[in-house]
Amino acid sequence: MRITELQLPDDVAVTGPADTAVHGVSHDSRQTQPGWLYAALPGANVHGAQFAAPLITAGVRAVLTDQAGRQLIVEALDGDPAAPEVDELCLLITADPRARLGSIAAQLYGTDPAAPQLLGITGTNGKTTTSYILDGLLTALGRTTGLIGTVATTIAGQTQPAVRTTPEAPELHALFARMRTAEVDTCAMEVSSHALAQHRVDGARFAVAGFTNLSQDHLDFHASMEEYFQTKASLFTPAFSARGVIMLADDYSRRLAATAEVPVATISRASAENPTYLIAEESGPHFTLHTPAGALAARAPLPGSFNVANTALTLALLLESGTELGALAAVSGSFDVTVPGRMEQVNDAAPLAVVDYSHTPDAITQVLGGLSSAGRPLVIVCGAGGDRDPSKRADMGAAAARGADIVIVTDDNPRSEDPAAIRAAVRSGAEAARASGTARATRIEEIPARSEAIIAGVAAAGETGTVLVAGKGHETGQEIAGVVHPFDDREHTRRACASRPSGVPAGRVQD
Repeated sequence: MRITELQLPDDVAVTGPADTAVHGVSHDSRQTQPGWLYAALPGANVHGAQFAAPLITAGVRAVLTDQAGRQLIVEALDGDPAAPEVDELCLLITADPRARLGSIAAQLYGTDPAAPQLLGITGTNGKTTTSYILDGLLTALGRTTGLIGTVATTIAGQTQPAVRTTPEAPELHALFARMRTAEVDTCAMEVSSHALAQHRVDGARFAVAGFTNLSQDHLDFHASMEEYFQTKASLFTPAFSARGVIMLADDYSRRLAATAEVPVATISRASAENPTYLIAEESGPHFTLHTPAGALAARAPLPGSFNVANTALTLALLLESGTELGALAAVSGSFDVTVPGRMEQVNDAAPLAVVDYSHTPDAITQVLGGLSSAGRPLVIVCGAGGDRDPSKRADMGAAAARGADIVIVTDDNPRSEDPAAIRAAVRSGAEAARASGTARATRIEEIPARSEAIIAGVAAAGETGTVLVAGKGHETGQEIAGVVHPFDDREHTRRACASRPSGVPAGRVQD
């Protein structure tokens, strides 16, 4: 495509040869190829234009940037006999190049909202699990699927690890192009608040967007819960979605249902809320979803009442996107799903051991609640991440103490922070809950080394108990002082369980 063929807003000024042809786009200088458009974006510490000169020398002839970026390019090329003159380059200059990147990438890669059909999921907790359940249902329906999220990207059964929950705009639209080539018809995609705020999903439009819940998280990025909510709510506007499905899980979701700018359907367990979809007749993972088209018998493929809600959301997303009730009825009670690091059972006896990504107060509450019918004692091994919202740490400890019999506080990903200070904040919340009489926990320990904490948690659960290792889920590294060390909670938990002598079976999650 030539630059002249792009539909650009009035705030983008084009200088140089506008008939320059470009075959791809990237904001990452390491990925940009000759003949591509390089998006030289201003960053928190460095401007992307500082990396433009070698790319231009190698054959890049089009750059999207701002005035500061243009000046950096001019200075870098000045006097370099191997580099072209600035007026030989096609420069797209705008005050906010990141805000224009998504639309440009969508045009260059030929993004079509109908191919594949996009189903988005946002919310604080449950995005990954819901997207995997949705992908499992789509597969059971015989669809060729795509999946984009925190754990991995999958295209027609081929999987690669994910770098972040929602890719940057050029990567995202390139993925859509690959999905079209692979004849993917439906893509389940997590949509993070960071992605919405940073224009990563610009140029994408969802047939239906789903909302799981909203609770405290990411206040290291968002200035307030109100800003966090408004960012999530922007997904439910005509720019991004045709319609939405909202789980009435909290006051924020009810507010969104009342203010969304696109038509929305609602889901609830309470008939008094007059939801579009009513969850009823629950028995463990089995439930009935009452829909406008009739009743649908279903089974959550993962334990916990919150996974009943996640499954109901996926069913509603499919119905709202045009799937027939009869087709869903044929698969909704029998499909299976495994979600890496989400309520992942890594040992089923002596003790029952579960690894979960839960890293917010609400997520810890929900996961421990889902394990309340499993074997006793219920032990949680948990910590909190460094360089992330510090205001939730004490609340995470309190949630752990309220839901478990034994709490073992340990390091998560301390990153650049003092691990002892993070542990102290988590433990203070647990101790405060016990002091107030609201805690279930009768024992609270602090073991800094995560591997030792997991061993202690398995030992504390014994032959009849349950141990939950919370916080890191699918991650395979632990970041300490800027260094990522190999560490997989699942492998460490398996080894700790295997080192125990065999005994009587532990309790099970009800099925």
